[in-house]
Amino acid sequence: MIPTLILAWIVFIIVWKVLKATISNALTIAAILILLNIGFGITPQDIWNQIINFAQTVSQINLGK
Repeated sequence: MIPTLILAWIVFIIVWKVLKATISNALTIAAILILLNIGFGITPQDIWNQIINFAQTVSQINLGK
């Protein structure tokens, strides 16, 4: 019984740390997106389009080798 509780506690701590880091990163990204939108008028769609364009450029460079 005790080893099971210890293992459950370890798993709980690991899951808690991952969840805490995930929420922290999500809030940071949301804050950056809000600041970009308010400060420069850049929408999340604009950022997404740039990410897609960058991915296409990288794939074209890799195919060009």
